[in-house]
Amino acid sequence: MKKLITSITFLCAAFFVFGAPPKGKRIVMISLDGISVAGFEKAHTPNLDRLIAEGSLSMSTRVVMPSVTLPNWTSHLTGSGPEQHGIVDNGWQIDKIKLPSVVKDEQGYYPSVFTVVKKEVPRIKTAFYYNWINLFYPHNKKNFDEVSYLEDDAYIQNYTKAFDFIVKNKKDPTLVFLYSVHTDHAGHKHKWMSPEYIKSIEEADIQIGLFLDKLKKENLYEDTHFMFLSDHGGIEFGHGGVTVDEMIVPWGITGPGIKKGFKIEQPNNTVNTASTILYLLGVKQPLAWTGQVPLSVFK
Repeated sequence: MKKLITSITFLCAAFFVFGAPPKGKRIVMISLDGISVAGFEKAHTPNLDRLIAEGSLSMSTRVVMPSVTLPNWTSHLTGSGPEQHGIVDNGWQIDKIKLPSVVKDEQGYYPSVFTVVKKEVPRIKTAFYYNWINLFYPHNKKNFDEVSYLEDDAYIQNYTKAFDFIVKNKKDPTLVFLYSVHTDHAGHKHKWMSPEYIKSIEEADIQIGLFLDKLKKENLYEDTHFMFLSDHGGIEFGHGGVTVDEMIVPWGITGPGIKKGFKIEQPNNTVNTASTILYLLGVKQPLAWTGQVPLSVFK
């Protein structure tokens, strides 16, 4: 009961201080695996830099433990840590559960942001683009209008598919997860902060720039909220530990109602991603979620 009262009080206080959530037409999560703060700072990323300059950026966002891929992307998209959603390693599958989630739908999946918006937001269109097969396992397919998986680290085609999806559904609210694992694989193969790792980030930035330019030409940029996300950093040839290089990542947001050129100083965690998305859409988050909205980013 106390938790419910606290949640209601928080939402009311947030509305009183900040007003109604800023309205955008769509939300796009630009998601690169394995981007450390040092890697992002070193790489030449003019397109991401221009995008984030129009919004707010944290260079001290913490990931959940363990600092590996599936627990962390699941946490981004569920507003919860492994202790809630039960995904504690990269080997999770619906029929191979070590730790049961605290709640689940009829098919056994923990509620993600896609689960919630499909129920609460009329006409919303959802899409999930990825190139690491395990990434989609924690999600119920029924909550998506389009899903695209590419093999062998391919990702450019998914940027094209995401653009086409947004254009096709431009009259409807839209939530898009646009992901690539090739940056993480470059770290594993060549070492974090190696020239090859840095190049992988720069190559992604080129495609991000082309994607953003096409949205601008279609007049679909200004009313879109973009989020720049990663799941962990790395040291040497791996990750999974608790060092700063593994546990701290960049986290950015831009779009209608977001402060421009703002450095996020308040504590931030990757579980806040889904909570922020629901706030942008005016939807209350499930009680099982633990994420919070970084209200300082709003004008």
